[in-house]
Amino acid sequence: MSSSPVELVREFHRVFGLDARTTPTEVAPSLAAHRGELLAEEAAEVAEVAVDGPLDRLAHELADVVYVAYGTALIHGIDLDVVLAEIHRSNMTKLGPDGQVARREDGKVLKGEHYEAPDVSAVLRRQGWIPGGAS
Repeated sequence: MSSSPVELVREFHRVFGLDARTTPTEVAPSLAAHRGELLAEEAAEVAEVAVDGPLDRLAHELADVVYVAYGTALIHGIDLDVVLAEIHRSNMTKLGPDGQVARREDGKVLKGEHYEAPDVSAVLRRQGWIPGGAS
């Protein structure tokens, strides 16, 4: 069995009769809202255990967030791995040419003057998305 998140979640969707599109597509507002609720529920469970643990429960809840996120991407026909790679490319531009990292007081890495925003629209267009197209 594959350990690729997208392949694991695709199998779940196939077995349980859930959508798994292959081209980026808008979905019905009710389905989009349902997926948003599932993601919010999972994120709330992460927040609940993030500070006080236990660590095994935190790991479980983090994996649930990823699982539901990949499922949401499948329902929309989004290749999330490619989108994630574009986000990573963009995030890496936060590092200044001098190798310096700008941080907020709480440690969050900030965007510097050389930051390049991700072009997720271009990634989706390469996957076949037609902005404003029919769902």
